[in-house]
Amino acid sequence: MSGEFHDGVVKALSNEALRGHLRRAMDSLIEKRLAVFPDSDELESLRHRCMGIRANALSKLPDLLVHLEARCEEQGIRVHWAETTAEANSIVLEILRSHRVERLVKGKSMVSEEMGLNHALEAEGIECLESDLGEFIIQLAGETPSHIVMPALHKSKQEIAELFHEKFPDIPYSDDVDELTAVARGILREKFMQADAGLSGVNFLVAETGTLCLVENEGNGRMSTTVPPLHIAVTGIEKVVERLTDVPPLLSLLTRSATGQPITTYFNMINGPRQPGEKDGPQEVHLVLLDNGRSRIFADEELQATLRCIRCGACINHCPVYTRLGGHAYGTVYPGPIGSILEPQKEGLERLGELAEASTLCGACGEVCPVRIPIPKLLNRLRWEGVRHDGSGETAGQGKRRKQSQALAWKGWSTLASHPALYRTAVKSASRFRRLLPQQLGPWTHVRKAPEIAEKPLRELAEEEGFSHE
Repeated sequence: MSGEFHDGVVKALSNEALRGHLRRAMDSLIEKRLAVFPDSDELESLRHRCMGIRANALSKLPDLLVHLEARCEEQGIRVHWAETTAEANSIVLEILRSHRVERLVKGKSMVSEEMGLNHALEAEGIECLESDLGEFIIQLAGETPSHIVMPALHKSKQEIAELFHEKFPDIPYSDDVDELTAVARGILREKFMQADAGLSGVNFLVAETGTLCLVENEGNGRMSTTVPPLHIAVTGIEKVVERLTDVPPLLSLLTRSATGQPITTYFNMINGPRQPGEKDGPQEVHLVLLDNGRSRIFADEELQATLRCIRCGACINHCPVYTRLGGHAYGTVYPGPIGSILEPQKEGLERLGELAEASTLCGACGEVCPVRIPIPKLLNRLRWEGVRHDGSGETAGQGKRRKQSQALAWKGWSTLASHPALYRTAVKSASRFRRLLPQQLGPWTHVRKAPEIAEKPLRELAEEEGFSHE
Protein backbone atom coordinates (compact mmCIF):
# COMPACT_ATOMS: atom_id res chain seq x y z
CA MET A 1 0.00 0.00 0.00
CA SER A 2 1.44 3.38 -0.97
CA GLY A 3 1.81 6.08 1.65
CA GLU A 4 -1.05 8.22 0.30
CA PHE A 5 -3.55 5.38 0.06
CA HIS A 6 -2.45 3.88 3.37
CA ASP A 7 -2.87 7.21 5.13
CA GLY A 8 -6.32 7.63 3.59
CA VAL A 9 -7.38 4.17 4.75
CA VAL A 10 -6.10 4.69 8.29
CA LYS A 11 -7.79 8.08 8.54
CA ALA A 12 -11.13 6.72 7.28
CA LEU A 13 -11.11 3.66 9.53
CA SER A 14 -10.42 5.80 12.59
CA ASN A 15 -13.42 8.03 11.87
CA GLU A 16 -16.33 6.18 13.49
CA ALA A 17 -18.83 8.93 12.68
CA LEU A 18 -17.95 8.73 8.98
CA ARG A 19 -18.26 4.95 8.94
CA GLY A 20 -21.66 5.07 10.63
CA HIS A 21 -22.90 7.72 8.22
CA LEU A 22 -21.67 5.76 5.19
CA ARG A 23 -23.28 2.55 6.43
CA ARG A 24 -26.66 4.21 6.86
CA ALA A 25 -26.43 5.92 3.48
CA MET A 26 -25.43 2.73 1.67
CA ASP A 27 -28.17 0.69 3.37
CA SER A 28 -30.74 3.28 2.27
CA LEU A 29 -29.53 3.24 -1.35
CA ILE A 30 -29.50 -0.56 -1.44
CA GLU A 31 -33.08 -0.71 -0.13
CA LYS A 32 -34.28 1.90 -2.64
CA ARG A 33 -32.71 -0.01 -5.52
CA LEU A 34 -34.37 -3.25 -4.43
CA ALA A 35 -37.74 -1.51 -4.16
CA VAL A 36 -37.71 -0.27 -7.77
CA PHE A 37 -36.70 -3.66 -9.17
CA PRO A 38 -39.44 -5.92 -7.74
CA ASP A 39 -39.39 -8.22 -10.76
CA SER A 40 -36.02 -9.99 -10.97
CA ASP A 41 -36.79 -11.35 -14.44
CA GLU A 42 -37.51 -7.85 -15.75
CA LEU A 43 -34.28 -6.59 -14.17
CA GLU A 44 -32.15 -9.31 -15.73
CA SER A 45 -33.79 -8.81 -19.11
CA LEU A 46 -33.12 -5.07 -18.93
CA ARG A 47 -29.52 -5.62 -17.81
CA HIS A 48 -28.94 -8.00 -20.72
CA ARG A 49 -30.42 -5.51 -23.17
CA CYS A 50 -28.39 -2.58 -21.86
CA MET A 51 -25.19 -4.61 -21.76
CA GLY A 52 -25.79 -5.34 -25.44
CA ILE A 53 -26.40 -1.66 -26.23
CA ARG A 54 -23.16 -0.59 -24.58
CA ALA A 55 -21.15 -3.49 -26.03
CA ASN A 56 -22.50 -2.73 -29.50
CA ALA A 57 -21.51 0.92 -29.19
CA LEU A 58 -17.99 0.02 -28.07
CA SER A 59 -17.60 -2.48 -30.93
CA LYS A 60 -18.26 0.40 -33.36
CA LEU A 61 -16.70 3.17 -31.28
CA PRO A 62 -14.38 4.78 -33.88
CA ASP A 63 -17.10 4.88 -36.55
CA LEU A 64 -19.76 6.11 -34.13
CA LEU A 65 -17.54 8.95 -32.96
CA VAL A 66 -16.93 10.07 -36.54
CA HIS A 67 -20.67 9.93 -37.24
CA LEU A 68 -21.42 11.78 -34.00
CA GLU A 69 -19.03 14.57 -34.95
CA ALA A 70 -20.64 14.96 -38.37
CA ARG A 71 -24.18 15.07 -36.97
CA CYS A 72 -23.21 17.55 -34.25
CA GLU A 73 -21.46 19.85 -36.69
CA GLU A 74 -24.51 19.76 -38.98
CA GLN A 75 -26.61 21.06 -36.10
CA GLY A 76 -24.19 23.76 -35.05
CA ILE A 77 -22.43 21.97 -32.19
CA ARG A 78 -18.68 22.53 -32.48
CA VAL A 79 -16.73 19.37 -31.65
CA HIS A 80 -13.24 19.34 -30.14
CA TRP A 81 -10.99 16.32 -29.49
CA ALA A 82 -8.64 16.10 -26.51
CA GLU A 83 -6.15 13.29 -26.00
CA THR A 84 -5.15 14.40 -22.48
CA THR A 85 -6.74 16.34 -19.63
CA ALA A 86 -4.24 19.15 -20.14
CA GLU A 87 -5.33 19.43 -23.77
CA ALA A 88 -9.01 19.40 -22.74
CA ASN A 89 -8.41 22.20 -20.22
CA SER A 90 -6.57 24.18 -22.86
CA ILE A 91 -9.48 23.82 -25.30
CA VAL A 92 -12.03 24.96 -22.71
CA LEU A 93 -9.83 27.88 -21.68
CA GLU A 94 -9.35 28.96 -25.30
CA ILE A 95 -13.12 28.94 -25.91
CA LEU A 96 -13.75 30.98 -22.75
CA ARG A 97 -11.01 33.47 -23.57
CA SER A 98 -12.36 33.97 -27.09
CA HIS A 99 -15.68 34.98 -25.52
CA ARG A 100 -14.04 37.03 -22.74
CA VAL A 101 -15.72 34.90 -20.09
CA GLU A 102 -15.15 35.94 -16.49
CA ARG A 103 -17.82 33.83 -14.76
CA LEU A 104 -18.61 30.18 -15.51
CA VAL A 105 -21.41 28.17 -13.91
CA LYS A 106 -21.09 24.37 -13.97
CA GLY A 107 -23.52 21.51 -13.93
CA LYS A 108 -22.35 18.20 -12.46
CA SER A 109 -19.52 16.60 -14.43
CA MET A 110 -17.14 13.87 -13.29
CA VAL A 111 -15.05 14.38 -16.42
CA SER A 112 -14.43 18.00 -15.40
CA GLU A 113 -13.23 16.60 -12.04
CA GLU A 114 -10.98 14.24 -13.97
CA MET A 115 -9.60 17.24 -15.85
CA GLY A 116 -9.08 19.31 -12.70
CA LEU A 117 -10.92 22.00 -14.63
CA ASN A 118 -11.94 24.21 -11.70
CA HIS A 119 -8.36 24.73 -10.56
CA ALA A 120 -7.16 25.28 -14.12
CA LEU A 121 -9.74 28.02 -14.75
CA GLU A 122 -9.35 29.69 -11.38
CA ALA A 123 -5.60 29.91 -12.01
CA GLU A 124 -6.48 31.96 -15.09
CA GLY A 125 -8.77 34.30 -13.17
CA ILE A 126 -12.08 32.77 -14.29
CA GLU A 127 -14.70 32.35 -11.55
CA CYS A 128 -15.99 28.78 -11.67
CA LEU A 129 -19.11 27.93 -9.64
CA GLU A 130 -20.54 24.45 -9.10
CA SER A 131 -24.35 24.54 -9.37
CA ASP A 132 -25.17 20.96 -8.39
CA LEU A 133 -26.06 21.12 -4.68
CA GLY A 134 -23.66 18.36 -3.68
CA GLU A 135 -20.85 19.81 -5.78
CA PHE A 136 -21.63 23.30 -4.43
CA ILE A 137 -21.26 21.99 -0.87
CA ILE A 138 -17.90 20.35 -1.45
CA GLN A 139 -16.66 23.37 -3.40
CA LEU A 140 -17.44 25.52 -0.37
CA ALA A 141 -15.59 22.99 1.81
CA GLY A 142 -12.59 22.87 -0.54
CA GLU A 143 -12.99 19.12 -1.02
CA THR A 144 -13.39 16.66 -3.87
CA PRO A 145 -16.42 14.42 -4.51
CA SER A 146 -16.61 11.28 -2.35
CA HIS A 147 -19.16 9.57 -4.62
CA ILE A 148 -19.78 9.82 -8.37
CA VAL A 149 -23.54 10.40 -7.99
CA MET A 150 -23.79 12.04 -4.54
CA PRO A 151 -20.62 14.12 -4.10
CA ALA A 152 -21.33 15.25 -0.53
CA LEU A 153 -22.59 11.89 0.70
CA HIS A 154 -19.96 11.82 3.44
CA LYS A 155 -21.27 14.96 5.15
CA SER A 156 -24.05 15.11 7.74
CA LYS A 157 -26.69 17.86 7.60
CA GLN A 158 -25.16 19.39 10.73
CA GLU A 159 -21.76 19.63 9.02
CA ILE A 160 -23.39 21.24 5.99
CA ALA A 161 -25.31 23.68 8.19
CA GLU A 162 -22.10 24.73 9.94
CA LEU A 163 -20.36 25.12 6.57
CA PHE A 164 -23.15 27.34 5.21
CA HIS A 165 -23.14 29.45 8.37
CA GLU A 166 -19.36 29.88 8.08
CA LYS A 167 -19.47 30.88 4.41
CA PHE A 168 -22.68 32.94 4.59
CA PRO A 169 -22.76 34.43 8.12
CA ASP A 170 -25.57 36.84 7.22
CA ILE A 171 -27.93 33.91 6.70
CA PRO A 172 -29.46 32.48 9.93
CA TYR A 173 -28.09 29.10 11.00
CA SER A 174 -30.35 26.14 10.22
CA ASP A 175 -29.83 22.39 9.86
CA ASP A 176 -33.22 21.92 8.20
CA VAL A 177 -32.60 20.28 4.82
CA ASP A 178 -35.32 22.23 3.00
CA GLU A 179 -34.03 25.55 4.36
CA LEU A 180 -30.44 24.70 3.40
CA THR A 181 -31.58 23.79 -0.10
CA ALA A 182 -33.51 27.06 -0.37
CA VAL A 183 -30.43 29.02 0.68
CA ALA A 184 -28.30 27.33 -1.98
CA ARG A 185 -31.01 27.81 -4.60
CA GLY A 186 -31.21 31.54 -3.87
CA ILE A 187 -27.45 31.97 -4.18
CA LEU A 188 -27.17 29.90 -7.34
CA ARG A 189 -30.12 31.43 -9.18
CA GLU A 190 -28.46 34.84 -9.08
CA LYS A 191 -25.22 33.29 -10.36
CA PHE A 192 -27.00 31.67 -13.34
CA MET A 193 -28.15 35.09 -14.51
CA GLN A 194 -24.69 36.61 -14.11
CA ALA A 195 -22.73 33.79 -15.79
CA ASP A 196 -21.03 34.40 -19.12
CA ALA A 197 -20.89 30.67 -19.89
CA GLY A 198 -22.22 27.33 -18.68
CA LEU A 199 -20.51 23.95 -18.61
CA SER A 200 -21.98 20.47 -18.21
CA GLY A 201 -21.17 16.82 -18.49
CA VAL A 202 -22.99 14.36 -20.77
CA ASN A 203 -24.62 11.06 -19.83
CA PHE A 204 -25.22 9.74 -23.35
CA LEU A 205 -24.05 10.91 -26.79
CA VAL A 206 -26.36 9.77 -29.62
CA ALA A 207 -24.43 9.25 -32.85
CA GLU A 208 -27.59 8.89 -34.96
CA THR A 209 -28.97 12.32 -34.11
CA GLY A 210 -26.01 14.25 -32.65
CA THR A 211 -27.89 14.62 -29.36
CA LEU A 212 -26.27 15.35 -25.99
CA CYS A 213 -28.34 13.74 -23.20
CA LEU A 214 -28.06 15.07 -19.66
CA VAL A 215 -29.72 13.40 -16.63
CA GLU A 216 -30.33 15.45 -13.46
CA ASN A 217 -32.70 16.11 -10.58
CA GLU A 218 -32.21 19.74 -9.58
CA GLY A 219 -32.68 21.77 -12.77
CA ASN A 220 -29.20 23.21 -12.43
CA GLY A 221 -28.07 21.32 -15.50
CA ARG A 222 -30.85 22.82 -17.57
CA MET A 223 -30.08 26.30 -16.20
CA SER A 224 -26.35 25.88 -16.93
CA THR A 225 -27.02 24.81 -20.50
CA THR A 226 -29.76 27.29 -21.46
CA VAL A 227 -29.36 30.57 -19.54
CA PRO A 228 -25.75 31.61 -20.35
CA PRO A 229 -25.02 32.54 -23.98
CA LEU A 230 -22.28 29.90 -24.25
CA HIS A 231 -22.53 26.19 -23.39
CA ILE A 232 -19.55 23.83 -23.24
CA ALA A 233 -20.11 20.09 -22.70
CA VAL A 234 -17.20 17.85 -21.66
CA THR A 235 -17.33 14.06 -21.67
CA GLY A 236 -15.38 10.88 -22.32
CA ILE A 237 -15.36 9.31 -25.77
CA GLU A 238 -16.97 6.12 -24.43
CA LYS A 239 -20.35 7.78 -23.69
CA VAL A 240 -21.58 7.40 -27.28
CA VAL A 241 -24.51 5.12 -28.22
CA GLU A 242 -25.60 4.29 -31.72
CA ARG A 243 -29.31 5.15 -31.84
CA LEU A 244 -31.78 7.39 -30.01
CA THR A 245 -33.85 4.28 -29.22
CA ASP A 246 -30.89 3.00 -27.18
CA VAL A 247 -31.36 5.76 -24.61
CA PRO A 248 -34.71 4.89 -22.88
CA PRO A 249 -33.64 1.46 -21.54
CA LEU A 250 -30.29 2.89 -20.41
CA LEU A 251 -32.04 5.80 -18.70
CA SER A 252 -34.46 3.46 -16.92
CA LEU A 253 -31.62 1.32 -15.65
CA LEU A 254 -29.40 4.28 -14.73
CA THR A 255 -31.86 6.15 -12.53
CA ARG A 256 -33.12 3.07 -10.70
CA SER A 257 -29.63 1.69 -10.13
CA ALA A 258 -28.23 5.01 -8.94
CA THR A 259 -30.80 6.46 -6.54
CA GLY A 260 -33.79 4.12 -6.67
CA GLN A 261 -35.84 6.59 -8.75
CA PRO A 262 -38.12 5.42 -11.58
CA ILE A 263 -37.02 8.54 -13.48
CA THR A 264 -35.11 11.73 -12.73
CA THR A 265 -36.80 15.12 -12.53
CA TYR A 266 -35.06 16.43 -15.65
CA PHE A 267 -33.85 14.75 -18.82
CA ASN A 268 -32.22 17.22 -21.20
CA MET A 269 -31.69 16.53 -24.91
CA ILE A 270 -29.42 19.13 -26.49
CA ASN A 271 -29.30 19.23 -30.29
CA GLY A 272 -27.58 22.52 -30.92
CA PRO A 273 -27.55 26.24 -30.11
CA ARG A 274 -30.65 28.46 -30.05
CA GLN A 275 -32.43 28.58 -33.40
CA PRO A 276 -34.35 31.56 -34.86
CA GLY A 277 -37.69 31.90 -33.10
CA GLU A 278 -36.66 29.92 -30.01
CA LYS A 279 -37.04 31.69 -26.67
CA ASP A 280 -34.09 30.24 -24.79
CA GLY A 281 -30.85 28.39 -25.22
CA PRO A 282 -27.20 29.35 -25.76
CA GLN A 283 -25.93 31.08 -28.84
CA GLU A 284 -23.04 28.61 -29.11
CA VAL A 285 -22.59 24.97 -28.05
CA HIS A 286 -19.22 23.23 -27.89
CA LEU A 287 -18.54 19.54 -27.21
CA VAL A 288 -15.14 18.46 -25.88
CA LEU A 289 -14.47 14.71 -26.25
CA LEU A 290 -11.77 13.47 -23.88
CA ASP A 291 -9.65 10.35 -24.39
CA ASN A 292 -7.25 10.31 -21.40
CA GLY A 293 -6.30 6.64 -21.74
CA ARG A 294 -9.68 5.39 -22.95
CA SER A 295 -8.33 4.40 -26.38
CA ARG A 296 -5.76 2.19 -24.69
CA ILE A 297 -8.48 0.53 -22.62
CA PHE A 298 -10.62 0.14 -25.74
CA ALA A 299 -7.79 -1.71 -27.50
CA ASP A 300 -7.89 -4.61 -25.00
CA GLU A 301 -10.78 -6.99 -25.73
CA GLU A 302 -11.24 -7.97 -22.08
CA LEU A 303 -10.54 -4.68 -20.33
CA GLN A 304 -12.73 -2.85 -22.85
CA ALA A 305 -15.73 -3.87 -20.71
CA THR A 306 -14.63 -1.15 -18.26
CA LEU A 307 -15.91 1.44 -20.75
CA ARG A 308 -19.46 0.07 -20.63
CA CYS A 309 -19.94 1.93 -17.32
CA ILE A 310 -22.92 4.34 -17.22
CA ARG A 311 -21.75 5.99 -13.93
CA CYS A 312 -24.72 4.90 -11.82
CA GLY A 313 -22.63 4.17 -8.71
CA ALA A 314 -24.44 0.90 -7.90
CA CYS A 315 -21.15 -0.97 -7.53
CA ILE A 316 -19.97 1.68 -5.05
CA ASN A 317 -23.19 1.51 -3.04
CA HIS A 318 -22.84 -2.26 -2.57
CA CYS A 319 -19.09 -2.39 -1.94
CA PRO A 320 -18.06 -3.38 1.63
CA VAL A 321 -14.68 -1.67 1.19
CA TYR A 322 -16.14 1.67 0.08
CA THR A 323 -18.74 1.52 2.87
CA ARG A 324 -15.94 1.47 5.44
CA LEU A 325 -13.67 4.00 3.75
CA GLY A 326 -15.70 6.47 1.73
CA GLY A 327 -14.45 7.96 -1.50
CA HIS A 328 -11.68 10.24 -0.26
CA ALA A 329 -9.54 7.36 1.02
CA TYR A 330 -8.98 6.20 -2.57
CA GLY A 331 -7.37 9.51 -3.51
CA THR A 332 -8.82 9.28 -7.03
CA VAL A 333 -11.61 10.92 -9.02
CA TYR A 334 -13.54 7.65 -9.36
CA PRO A 335 -13.67 5.63 -6.11
CA GLY A 336 -15.02 2.20 -5.27
CA PRO A 337 -15.02 -0.84 -7.57
CA ILE A 338 -15.37 1.09 -10.83
CA GLY A 339 -12.53 3.36 -9.78
CA SER A 340 -10.40 0.36 -8.85
CA ILE A 341 -10.50 -0.90 -12.44
CA LEU A 342 -10.70 2.43 -14.31
CA GLU A 343 -8.13 4.55 -12.48
CA PRO A 344 -5.20 2.06 -12.69
CA GLN A 345 -5.78 1.76 -16.42
CA LYS A 346 -5.87 5.53 -16.93
CA GLU A 347 -3.08 6.52 -14.56
CA GLY A 348 -0.89 3.40 -14.70
CA LEU A 349 -0.44 0.36 -12.48
CA GLU A 350 2.77 1.72 -11.00
CA ARG A 351 0.77 4.60 -9.48
CA LEU A 352 -2.63 3.09 -8.73
CA GLY A 353 -2.30 -0.65 -9.19
CA GLU A 354 -2.86 -1.12 -5.46
CA LEU A 355 -6.50 -0.13 -5.92
CA ALA A 356 -7.08 -3.41 -7.74
CA GLU A 357 -5.86 -5.17 -4.61
CA ALA A 358 -8.07 -3.11 -2.26
CA SER A 359 -10.99 -5.46 -2.78
CA THR A 360 -12.48 -8.46 -1.01
CA LEU A 361 -13.52 -9.95 -4.38
CA CYS A 362 -16.92 -10.66 -2.81
CA GLY A 363 -18.54 -10.17 -6.21
CA ALA A 364 -21.27 -7.76 -5.09
CA CYS A 365 -20.17 -5.12 -7.62
CA GLY A 366 -20.45 -7.55 -10.52
CA GLU A 367 -23.84 -8.80 -9.35
CA VAL A 368 -25.42 -5.33 -9.29
CA CYS A 369 -23.70 -3.66 -12.26
CA PRO A 370 -26.57 -2.71 -14.59
CA VAL A 371 -24.50 -3.30 -17.73
CA ARG A 372 -22.83 -6.43 -16.35
CA ILE A 373 -19.25 -5.27 -16.23
CA PRO A 374 -17.34 -8.28 -14.77
CA ILE A 375 -15.57 -6.11 -12.20
CA PRO A 376 -14.14 -8.95 -10.03
CA LYS A 377 -12.69 -10.60 -13.14
CA LEU A 378 -11.13 -7.33 -14.28
CA LEU A 379 -9.68 -6.71 -10.80
CA ASN A 380 -7.91 -10.06 -11.01
CA ARG A 381 -6.76 -9.26 -14.54
CA LEU A 382 -5.20 -5.99 -13.37
CA ARG A 383 -3.53 -7.75 -10.42
CA TRP A 384 -1.96 -10.11 -12.92
CA GLU A 385 -0.98 -7.25 -15.23
CA GLY A 386 0.80 -5.62 -12.31
CA VAL A 387 3.14 -8.57 -11.77
CA ARG A 388 3.45 -10.18 -15.19
CA HIS A 389 6.87 -9.98 -16.80
CA ASP A 390 6.45 -11.41 -20.28
CA GLY A 391 6.58 -7.98 -21.90
CA SER A 392 3.36 -8.37 -23.90
CA GLY A 393 0.21 -6.27 -23.64
CA GLU A 394 -0.46 -2.54 -23.55
CA THR A 395 -1.68 -1.97 -19.98
CA ALA A 396 -0.07 1.15 -18.56
CA GLY A 397 2.54 0.26 -15.95
CA GLN A 398 2.49 -3.44 -16.73
CA GLY A 399 4.78 -5.43 -14.41
CA LYS A 400 5.56 -2.42 -12.18
CA ARG A 401 4.09 -4.09 -9.10
CA ARG A 402 6.20 -7.21 -9.42
CA LYS A 403 8.42 -7.74 -6.37
CA GLN A 404 11.41 -10.03 -6.46
CA SER A 405 10.76 -11.27 -2.93
CA GLN A 406 7.25 -12.37 -3.85
CA ALA A 407 8.45 -13.99 -7.05
CA LEU A 408 11.04 -15.97 -5.08
CA ALA A 409 8.45 -16.99 -2.49
CA TRP A 410 6.13 -18.38 -5.16
CA LYS A 411 9.04 -20.06 -6.89
CA GLY A 412 9.89 -21.75 -3.61
CA TRP A 413 6.29 -22.86 -3.11
CA SER A 414 6.20 -24.22 -6.66
CA THR A 415 9.34 -26.23 -6.01
CA LEU A 416 7.97 -27.68 -2.77
CA ALA A 417 4.58 -28.52 -4.26
CA SER A 418 6.12 -30.34 -7.22
CA HIS A 419 8.46 -32.55 -5.11
CA PRO A 420 6.45 -34.72 -2.66
CA ALA A 421 9.39 -35.82 -0.53
CA LEU A 422 10.67 -32.29 -0.15
CA TYR A 423 7.14 -31.05 0.64
CA ARG A 424 6.68 -33.66 3.41
CA THR A 425 10.01 -32.73 4.94
CA ALA A 426 9.15 -29.04 4.92
CA VAL A 427 5.73 -29.64 6.51
CA LYS A 428 7.18 -31.86 9.24
CA SER A 429 9.88 -29.30 9.97
CA ALA A 430 7.31 -26.49 10.22
CA SER A 431 5.28 -28.58 12.69
CA ARG A 432 8.24 -29.60 14.83
CA PHE A 433 9.74 -26.10 15.03
CA ARG A 434 6.47 -24.15 14.99
CA ARG A 435 7.28 -22.27 18.21
CA LEU A 436 10.39 -20.83 16.58
CA LEU A 437 8.49 -19.31 13.65
CA PRO A 438 8.23 -15.46 13.61
CA GLN A 439 5.12 -13.85 15.07
CA GLN A 440 5.40 -10.74 12.92
CA LEU A 441 4.60 -11.38 9.27
CA GLY A 442 4.52 -7.89 7.80
CA PRO A 443 1.14 -6.26 7.03
CA TRP A 444 -0.69 -9.54 7.73
CA THR A 445 -0.02 -9.29 11.48
CA HIS A 446 -0.73 -5.56 11.76
CA VAL A 447 -4.38 -6.35 12.46
CA ARG A 448 -4.36 -10.10 13.22
CA LYS A 449 -2.32 -12.77 14.94
CA ALA A 450 0.13 -14.91 13.04
CA PRO A 451 -1.32 -18.30 11.99
CA GLU A 452 -0.46 -21.19 14.29
CA ILE A 453 1.08 -24.32 12.80
CA ALA A 454 -0.53 -27.59 13.97
CA GLU A 455 1.52 -30.06 15.99
CA LYS A 456 1.06 -32.71 13.33
CA PRO A 457 0.41 -32.42 9.60
CA LEU A 458 -2.93 -33.66 8.26
CA ARG A 459 -1.17 -36.57 6.61
CA GLU A 460 0.14 -37.88 9.95
CA LEU A 461 -3.26 -37.44 11.62
CA ALA A 462 -4.90 -39.40 8.80
CA GLU A 463 -2.38 -42.23 9.10
CA GLU A 464 -2.95 -42.43 12.88
CA GLU A 465 -6.64 -42.90 12.19
CA GLY A 466 -5.91 -45.74 9.80
CA PHE A 467 -6.30 -43.88 6.51
CA SER A 468 -3.70 -44.74 3.91
CA HIS A 469 -2.36 -42.18 1.49
CA GLU A 470 -2.24 -44.72 -1.29
